[in-house]
Amino acid sequence: MGRMIAFRQFALRRGERLLLSDVDLALHAGYRVGVVGRNGAGKSSLFAALMGELEPDRGDIDLPGKARIASVAQETPSLPDAAIDFVLSGDAAVHQAIQDEANAFANEDWEAVAAAHQKLEELNGYDATARAGRLLHGLGFPAETHAKPVSDFSGGWRVRLNVARALMTPSDLLLLDEPTNHLDLDAVVWLEEWLRKYPGTLLVISHDREFLDNVTTHTLHLHEGRAKLYVGDYTAFERQRAEQLRQQQIAFEKEQAERAHLQSFIDRFKAKASKAKQAQSRMKRLAKLAGTEAVRAERALRIEFPQPAKIPNSLLRLDHVDAGYPLPDGGRVAILHDVGFGLEAGDRIGLLGPNGAGKSTLVKTLVGELAPLAGERNAHPDLRIGYFAQHTVESLHAGQSPIDHLRELSPNMATQAFRDFLGKWNFPGDRAFESIDGFSGGEKARLALALIAWRQPNVLLLDEPTNHLDLDMREALAEALSDFEGAIVMVSHDRHLIGLVCDTFVRVAGGKVEPFDGDLDAYAAWLRSRPGSEAAKAADKVAKPVPAASVTAPPAAPKSKANPHRLAKAEARVVELEARLAALEGELANPAAYADGGARAVQLGREQAALRAELDTAEQALLALYDAA
Repeated sequence: MGRMIAFRQFALRRGERLLLSDVDLALHAGYRVGVVGRNGAGKSSLFAALMGELEPDRGDIDLPGKARIASVAQETPSLPDAAIDFVLSGDAAVHQAIQDEANAFANEDWEAVAAAHQKLEELNGYDATARAGRLLHGLGFPAETHAKPVSDFSGGWRVRLNVARALMTPSDLLLLDEPTNHLDLDAVVWLEEWLRKYPGTLLVISHDREFLDNVTTHTLHLHEGRAKLYVGDYTAFERQRAEQLRQQQIAFEKEQAERAHLQSFIDRFKAKASKAKQAQSRMKRLAKLAGTEAVRAERALRIEFPQPAKIPNSLLRLDHVDAGYPLPDGGRVAILHDVGFGLEAGDRIGLLGPNGAGKSTLVKTLVGELAPLAGERNAHPDLRIGYFAQHTVESLHAGQSPIDHLRELSPNMATQAFRDFLGKWNFPGDRAFESIDGFSGGEKARLALALIAWRQPNVLLLDEPTNHLDLDMREALAEALSDFEGAIVMVSHDRHLIGLVCDTFVRVAGGKVEPFDGDLDAYAAWLRSRPGSEAAKAADKVAKPVPAASVTAPPAAPKSKANPHRLAKAEARVVELEARLAALEGELANPAAYADGGARAVQLGREQAALRAELDTAEQALLALYDAA
């Protein structure tokens, strides 16, 4: 593997702040590196430096002269071009050759047509349009939108167009800054598959630990002005870092307290876990946190939702509801039909399904923001809803402080009560009196959640609550929601969060709202097995064809009995692979693996990736047998 990027004595400054110093490390071709660290640690600045937009304060970055870099643009111009042409233009050479061919045809210059043909043959340009179409499809654009002008798409969809365009660009180095932020779970799973096959070097900034675990081979941790490279995915990094902190013995008491805390969290969780299927996948997510107590203690961010004053048993019902939007001309657009949805005390429901299929419409109808077009919404008189959506953050008042926001909700409360409350939400001391204009997106999202908690809701309706939250805050939110006694309905593409919090899932797609019988891992496996998915394309060569009907609905379990012998064998295979993987990750967490300049660790990292893939396949095979049972 050739060296791709070398940092030598590298230092980076933003204004007065020294972000990074003394960075000396090499990233080899083909590494897929997760870049992690607190907000403000310099992750995005590091990307800017790699793209030559930010000069190092000292030292330099060595990149091979011919290295082609692709990254996701922050802005999308409001263009009249069709979406598919915009994506195609990511491959400049092919795009140019297609333009040349069109111009030559228009001028009836047949020699130029022949030359353009030749050029397209060389560039493999004829499948470029199909490739752009596949990228759009994978990122959730329905076929009929591919020809729409870029200017027709809203902000979140334009972000996806930029992602598609970056993936279309031929590159040796791909830089992705929070690529999953505007995606739904379906698109996140597709992107993981795509990135695992990407042949170049990948650097990705993400706060989604499960996404990082599924994609990365290495982790670059930015912390207190230093950058350190770890071999392995995010969970392996947390274990190694916890080991280093443990060796420093600094945080021993804190770590013991955190271990007790995590244990009580797990015990409470086991006591509550109602559904065996979901509990298993949640336990798997919790097991990943074991051994990371020292890292968690270092974060020490805790938030809590106060206990609701009353929790009636039957909180909210939709009966035979058609949900959608009224039009200015008096007409109506129905997006969901004949919805039956009941919410009772203690329910924790995750909404699954592609963006645009109606998850937010369902949430807004539950909130009461949208009146049903047909049928009825029945709410208990004691219902108190805490609703979080993207616009919740946008509707905070510019120029005002967190205290001002609380005073508006409760004009007669003592300031000290506000301060105590905000302290718990990590706005300590003077921070509570500062104008929110200087707050980061993450701080604003945290404040918006705090304002919801202040009202003591008994139902939380959360529509993509994690978009601006970093890993620490997501972790704290998962715990706070697990402790919340009321009911929860959540839309999120962060599987770690939704997998820890929710125990029943509902799929919103094709105008219908239906229970999904299975957990998140089953949903991701089902997505991967669908025709047209990246994984299915790879499996096509060996797998039997799936009937087309299963594209719109999860496959119904066939009535045939699974062979108990095959089932036992498949279960044993999964257990064996899990044990092998755990042993290997144990080795990766051992500092001795890094003694020989990291050669052993690199080897282990490769074995880990191969075992992961084997385990993935084995789990899918087992799921298929369960479905047949």
